[in-house]
Amino acid sequence: MFTYTDLNGFGCELSFKKNSFSIKPQHVLVLAKYKGKWLLTEHPLRGLEFPGGKVEKGEMLEDAARREVYEETGAVLSDIVWFATYIVHAERPFTKAVFIASVQAIEQNHQYKETAGTCLLDEEELDHCTNLSFYMKDAGMKKMLEKVSEREYQW
Repeated sequence: MFTYTDLNGFGCELSFKKNSFSIKPQHVLVLAKYKGKWLLTEHPLRGLEFPGGKVEKGEMLEDAARREVYEETGAVLSDIVWFATYIVHAERPFTKAVFIASVQAIEQNHQYKETAGTCLLDEEELDHCTNLSFYMKDAGMKKMLEKVSEREYQW
């Protein structure tokens, strides 16, 4: 278990073992690559971030991850795999399931939902990007990216 404080000042716990928390995830986050580059979306207020969002009623986590990525980026995922879960101890604590995936294709002229579209960054560009969302800068994200690089995952 990795514990940290996010940039909003909330305590967080990150686990790379399934079912680590008593609160069922109702949010998803997807770390995906397309042709060797990270797939991000541009949130109009927060900046660049990995796509994700809320799970709809009756929806499975993996289905929510696929839907959110498509809505926010126009990307169709393949090889989606559960990767981690983290809990944010906010006033109303919540958990987020994190997936890693490969992007099969990105639909051109996509009508983005809640975002300004897709952004593809290589490792160096991501490391030096100045327009990242707050959660992209916290210790939990750094730990997740570190763990992803340790895995022998075929992008």
